[in-house]
Amino acid sequence: MSALQRRALSQGELDVMMAAHERLLEGRPGGRRLMLKFADLNGLDLVGRNLSEADFTGASLERARVVGARLKDAVFFCADLIGADFTGADLTRADLRGACLRGATLIDADLTKADFREGVIAVPHATRGLAEAREELRRGVADGAVFSGAVLDHSRFDGVTAVKADFTDCSMRGACLNGANMRDANLSGALLEDAAVEGTNLSGAQLRGAVLTGVATDRATMDRADLTGVLRAPSADAAAKAEKLLEKALDANAWAESGGVFGDPAVFDNEDLRPLAGRLQNLKMPGLTAKGACLVGMDLRKIGLQGACLDDADLRGCDLRDADLRGARLSRALLHKADLRGALISGLPLGKQRTLPTVLTDAGLRYARLERAQLEGAHLGGADLTGARLDANALSDEQRASLAPSGSRAA
Repeated sequence: MSALQRRALSQGELDVMMAAHERLLEGRPGGRRLMLKFADLNGLDLVGRNLSEADFTGASLERARVVGARLKDAVFFCADLIGADFTGADLTRADLRGACLRGATLIDADLTKADFREGVIAVPHATRGLAEAREELRRGVADGAVFSGAVLDHSRFDGVTAVKADFTDCSMRGACLNGANMRDANLSGALLEDAAVEGTNLSGAQLRGAVLTGVATDRATMDRADLTGVLRAPSADAAAKAEKLLEKALDANAWAESGGVFGDPAVFDNEDLRPLAGRLQNLKMPGLTAKGACLVGMDLRKIGLQGACLDDADLRGCDLRDADLRGARLSRALLHKADLRGALISGLPLGKQRTLPTVLTDAGLRYARLERAQLEGAHLGGADLTGARLDANALSDEQRASLAPSGSRAA
């Protein structure tokens, strides 16, 4: 912010103020809200702190370390965040209007319902303060920022400039990107269901493998954009088959519950199951075969898929919390941004000390949620767990050694 006078804080001063804010959030004595309007926090450390609802209006946090911080409903109105590191931070509903995020790192951050639109700020006079303040219009800037794996669902990105920004594997469901300048941005693998892109400049953007269900790209500038392998809405044929596929799923559930007396295991190879939405959750379908099937974004909570074959299936963004995947085959399956918290991914007991392992060989699990998942004995050779959230010690040394080089991080 040009010619703006900011009060510089030391790390010690900031630590005292952050501790007081945390006491306020916890309801303990001595609490005080963190109000750092027009403060200079350049290069300071805010790692892991709970600063929800703090006010950083007009502040400068250039190159600050904010990794893993909790910043729900925090205000960064017209703040300078150039080169700041917000990796894994929770910025749910944060007010980022007019903020400059040029070159910032927001890998795997939660920016659900965050607001990046332009903002008008009253800039105090250098000597006379607010008595002679001037208004300054600031457009949201995220040029060159790295959002890989971040959640931007229902965020307001209208009019933001994000030239050459990295949105690979982001969840951007229902985001408003109208009028944004995303020229040469990388949105490969991004989940953009129902995003608004009217007037958005996506020229030269990489959208390889992106999910564009419900996205009217004809209203955006798309020249030179790479749309290789993008996933559009289910076909009319897939929608027409939905009820028959549901009958097969219910038949498979009956087979499981009757011990094989009624029904049969389901066969969904290469089917697009998305029209079934959340109608498969809680069903038991052991022995299912759904090789190459498309289940992107489906609600599959508590589904029973013991011994199922899902090789080459696309399960990106699926909700698989508390699912039973013991003994399932998921070789080369895509599970980027999938929620597998509490899932059973360990071996399936077969009696007489025999166990059928779960196979995730060469599977894609980038930015997947795996907290509380049981992964004992799972075959993970070549699996990509970049940015995946795991409980500490969830994997054995042998499993970690077998992963693709990008690795994963503990929750």
